[in-house]
Amino acid sequence: MTNITLGSEVVGFPLLSMLTFIPIITAAIVLLTPSPKIALRIGFVGAILVLFFSGYLISVFDADSIGVQLFKQTHNINFTYSVGVDGVSILFIPLTAVLTLLALVYLLTTRRVNDRIQIACLLAYEGIMMGAFVAMNAMQFWFWCFMELIPVAVMTLRAGSGHNRRWVVALLLQHWGSGLFMTLIGFLLLGFGVMGSGDILSFEWLVLKENQAPLEYGTLIFFLLFFGFAIRMPLFPFHGWLPVLAEQGTVASAAIYIMGLKIGVYGVIRFILPTLPEIAEQWSWFVLMLGLIGIFYGALLALMQINIRRLIAYAVISHTGMLIIGVFDFNLFGLEGSILLSIAFGLATAGLLLSTGMIYKRTHTASIPRLGGMFEVSAAIAFLFVVSALSTMVMPGTPGFDGAHLLIEGTIKRYGWLVSIAILIGNVLTAALLLRAFQQIFIAAPRRSQKAYEHTSHAASEPSPRNERIIAVVICFLLIGVGFNTAPWIHMIDQNISTDSKLHHVTPGEHHNEVITIQSDVKDN
Repeated sequence: MTNITLGSEVVGFPLLSMLTFIPIITAAIVLLTPSPKIALRIGFVGAILVLFFSGYLISVFDADSIGVQLFKQTHNINFTYSVGVDGVSILFIPLTAVLTLLALVYLLTTRRVNDRIQIACLLAYEGIMMGAFVAMNAMQFWFWCFMELIPVAVMTLRAGSGHNRRWVVALLLQHWGSGLFMTLIGFLLLGFGVMGSGDILSFEWLVLKENQAPLEYGTLIFFLLFFGFAIRMPLFPFHGWLPVLAEQGTVASAAIYIMGLKIGVYGVIRFILPTLPEIAEQWSWFVLMLGLIGIFYGALLALMQINIRRLIAYAVISHTGMLIIGVFDFNLFGLEGSILLSIAFGLATAGLLLSTGMIYKRTHTASIPRLGGMFEVSAAIAFLFVVSALSTMVMPGTPGFDGAHLLIEGTIKRYGWLVSIAILIGNVLTAALLLRAFQQIFIAAPRRSQKAYEHTSHAASEPSPRNERIIAVVICFLLIGVGFNTAPWIHMIDQNISTDSKLHHVTPGEHHNEVITIQSDVKDN
């Protein structure tokens, strides 16, 4: 049985529930506040509180203990509310808090700073993400994923940069709706399958995970859940909505929304691998094919883009193929590498999106041929873009380096050298495209004429350099600072997944020794 640490044993208050409901309550207060300035201040207070409590969560999280920590369960007549945190989810929570606060800082550089609905949507989205990452009940997790649609749709309609925002939202609802329907049916079949094995009907993660009886429709459940989560990642060929949303959506929401993309990878790790390990391993070759195609498809489509936002979107699709292969390596190296890379890519992609958003506010264009010489306009934006791009290349000194090292180690053990080399080539291609975009946007002269942004209003065309520097310093500090000391974060991840014998073919002791060897080799190099 999985070990459980009750929340009352560590802290005297419902920490995980507070992380979920503080931003949601703050969003409601923001909507009811008549003054935009006061509403913005309240929004910042709520976001800072969540960041503080997420930091406190890291401090009380025991990386040497196994299983679910801070577990809390409340039974009612019609539902069960369960929350907990473990090595799979622990790092997603503080990153979501950081990106939300940075998204609010980014709003200070735009004309949306007085938009109470936009501020409320950002905070509500943060609370929804927190709720999903701490949910220990499948239907509870599904509910938060469903609620995610509301703030994303509202933010796109109100603050999107495109002219076809209604069509974009309709496309989003079509894709996400399909994914939500499939995951709902999959969870229902999973719960009723457990009941068919002699247990009571339950959607509790701990009950689903400990079920030993074979499921009658196991293969169907696997594909329903996997395809539903694949849309959210997004994984080829379920990716069609992301480039459109990236191009015509709002950058402020996109920064935190990057963590929403990781919900798909997180859902596979949380709900598919522990509950359907044999079936997942049986179809790992299929996932491997989709991952490899996605890596090179995303890189090829990124090569063809002249819109920087669409280029970043296809880079995300390419990265997703890399992450899902690591998840289906079925060893601790690949899984740990995928989780760490999800965090690193999420932060780096947020940096890319925020930097391009600040460029757009100055030039009113996301077309690469119309941009050029931006380094002279803002060195902070240029520095943020290049550090973020190098982080996606898993350069030494960034958290992605150790993550990629672990992922490749796991892929070699599972699939051999050829697949590992293909992953590295695809990643280098994607990163090279981002660096080429940096050269075209910040160094080279524009290849096409553009309207001078000096003729527009000062507030719209010249964002505050102080806010730009804050965003650049925070993201670069996290990328570089964490990159030089990833051992504590890997240890946090390892405390949970190394104890699940159903998922992996490496014993915890063997894995722990090999991880230490890998990290020592990295430091020596």
